[in-house]
Amino acid sequence: MPHDIPQQPHAKPTAPLREGEDVVDLNLDESLDGDLQSIADEVASEYHTQALPEMDLPDLPRPSNGADEKVDLELAMTDAEFQMEDLLRREAELMDHHRRLAADFNNFRNRAQRDIALAVEQAERKILLEVLPVLDNFDRGLGATYQDVDSFRSGIELIRRQFLEALRRLSVEQLPIQVGDPFDALHAEALTTFTDPNLPDGSVAAIYEPGFNLKGQLLRAARVVVNRL
Repeated sequence: MPHDIPQQPHAKPTAPLREGEDVVDLNLDESLDGDLQSIADEVASEYHTQALPEMDLPDLPRPSNGADEKVDLELAMTDAEFQMEDLLRREAELMDHHRRLAADFNNFRNRAQRDIALAVEQAERKILLEVLPVLDNFDRGLGATYQDVDSFRSGIELIRRQFLEALRRLSVEQLPIQVGDPFDALHAEALTTFTDPNLPDGSVAAIYEPGFNLKGQLLRAARVVVNRL
């Protein structure tokens, strides 16, 4: 008895292939060894690799995280607030230091003015206390009686020496200019000229007012007459 041969189902007619299209062999008539699923995956991978062309995709910016930006902004604001507080504190310290310096300067200026006024007052008192005894001796000389002119002259010379001694205690000294000394324009002032053949030319012929030094500095120049031959 002949074996019944199973008949193949009639395959549906396929559309003609277009030029350039890839053909995938899906004929299941042949026996397949191995896992059918792995074979299907391999075929699909080859199909996609051949069908899809390679494309260069642009680098898209990563989406920003709004929460991170908010945290960074809060940190920046907190740091700015700390810096502002530090600047305000330093400003307050500098203003307080400035007020203290201004108060100290005013106190120093007032104290210096008082010290200067006190020093001037003490200097005036010292001068007056040195001069008043000379005035007392003048009053005594006017009230005294003299037997002759020489006695009166001697009394006046004593008062003069007393006055010069008072000036010396006040650091005032008379310039040592004598008749016959060369004229010195730094310490003397020429009032006029005079001709005296007994004196050298350009020398001091007469002293009208003596000069004085105060603590080594010229206080008043002498006023003299200069000899011209």
